[in-house]
Amino acid sequence: METGGPSIAFSGTCIYKVPERLRELNEKAYTPRVVSIGPIHYDEKKLHAMNYHKMMYLQEFLVRTGVSWEDFFEFIKGNETRLRNCYAETNGFSSEGFITMILVDAAFVIMFLLKCKYTDFRGRRDSIFYPPYRHVEVRLDICLLENQLPFFILEELCGLPPVFGISQQTTLIKLTHWFFSHEWGSWAVGEFLEKIDFSEVKHFVDFLTIYHQPTKQQQDEELEVLTAPSIKELHQEGVKFVLSSSKNLLDIKFDRNEGRLEIPRLQFVDDSEIIIRNMQAFEQCHGLTHGYVGDYIFLMGLFVSASKDVEILVENRIIENWLPSNEEVVRLFYNLNKQNGVWRRTFLFKGLIKDLNAFCERPWNKWKANLKQKYFNTPWAAISVSGAVIVLILTFIQSVCSILQVV
Repeated sequence: METGGPSIAFSGTCIYKVPERLRELNEKAYTPRVVSIGPIHYDEKKLHAMNYHKMMYLQEFLVRTGVSWEDFFEFIKGNETRLRNCYAETNGFSSEGFITMILVDAAFVIMFLLKCKYTDFRGRRDSIFYPPYRHVEVRLDICLLENQLPFFILEELCGLPPVFGISQQTTLIKLTHWFFSHEWGSWAVGEFLEKIDFSEVKHFVDFLTIYHQPTKQQQDEELEVLTAPSIKELHQEGVKFVLSSSKNLLDIKFDRNEGRLEIPRLQFVDDSEIIIRNMQAFEQCHGLTHGYVGDYIFLMGLFVSASKDVEILVENRIIENWLPSNEEVVRLFYNLNKQNGVWRRTFLFKGLIKDLNAFCERPWNKWKANLKQKYFNTPWAAISVSGAVIVLILTFIQSVCSILQVV
């Protein structure tokens, strides 16, 4: 599970084929269902049915911008080398074929995002948003690592105000944030969009990686053992679980004095695994210095090793579980931790683990927790114990008085 350390990606490369060791764990999590974006899945016949919609969206895009096909073609041609360098492979595309593919797919992605947010952009013939409603599959496909376009080319094409038309304040960053916050729940919520530097964002998967970067780095020290108690064990040790006010999934904090573990809310739906797996794959392929996503997966795997752990987090409103059972969440993190890369020296949560382990080693905390959970877990139990203590005290006083009278 632990790797020897981060590697360095090739200069400019940011869109990769998912390694077989990850793909074999869940093929569907990395494979587009209805639409190919970019060169990696371009030749797959099952995705060709979407070409009609691509050309329809391209025509709408050209009309809305008022820019000709030829002008867009020349603009992309000027960026061809940079675009090709973004891909680990371009499958031997000719120059004309590659440029055409980028323009068609970029227009499709931009128009899809606009149609997601603005219903007025949707035409009556658009079966992506009308029966048979393919937008659910499309929104999944444009979040896959192998199905990305470089973000810079989308931004350049969106630099023309007529594309948006509705508001001069609309940008691709804001539109992308809206897409993730409305389509993916807890993956891009919050009010701190303006505080994040997206100037170097590479594509949609990288957008999420940047969005959830922690605000505080760990010190450069190494843990002897990467292990922590489960949520159930922490509960038995007296730890109190609190829903964090932070919307950043990595902002997990523990107050040793209060015994409070604050965890941001995480919503689990059927497609959550796809988002997590593709962020994890990008992190490993790109050789990021800090594997935040892998660290988060590893920590949550320690926390939720049984359905009871998930149950406690659900009761405390930390996990919102739309999966069939709590066991599904346990299984999800168990599977995600297969082939997960964790580097001990830069592990994000090593301070948190140290504090949790130290808290659980205090005998007083365990004794206090056991007393509370066994004898004060309900109001009636607390009243009964309190009554017994009072009777015991009164009996002791009566005995003392009787002895004094005899003396």
